[in-house]
Parts: sequence; C-alpha cells; structure tokens
Amino acid sequence: MLRKDLIELLRNNSMDLVEIARHLEISQENVEDDLRHLIKSLKHADYRLVVTPAHCRKCDFTFNKEKLHKPGKCPHCHSTWIQGPLFDIDRKPELK
Repeated sequence: MLRKDLIELLRNNSMDLVEIARHLEISQENVEDDLRHLIKSLKHADYRLVVTPAHCRKCDFTFNKEKLHKPGKCPHCHSTWIQGPLFDIDRKPELK
C-alpha cells in the first residue's frame, strides 16, 4: 500500500481504523503505523490529518486524541460501547 492511496482515501471520507484496513486490504497495525507516519510527513504539506478521538457511546467520555486505536472499554463507566477514532485529511487553514 502506498501512503498516497491512504491520503486519497481519507481526503474524501472520514473513516475509522477498521474501515481503512478493510478498504486497503491490510492489517490494522499497518494502518496505524502509516497514520503515525502521515501525521509527521503532512506537517510539511498543504494538508493535515484530522483525528476525531474515540468516545464512549454510553457516557460520552472522550478518550485521548493521541491514541489511534479503539480502546477496549471506558474508564469512566466501564462500557465497551466505544466509537473508535475517526480519521480525515483536509487542507490546512490559510495563515494570515
């Protein structure tokens, strides 16, 4: 898989780790590694990786934005009804 494919996929859609792995037919671990690399490499480009953090669907607890994988359970209410983080690529805002 080329990271260019990942960039094109995420420029048009917000997706979670499972959806990206399924679409590109690679493991979730490889997707997570590529996303970590994209965060660094897009710093010097016109685009940025936007991470919508995972959150608990039961109590609405929001997890740390740094974690790219879906947590097992909520530390607040112990529910396993977790929405994984969503990833999207958009254009960086213009600096004035």
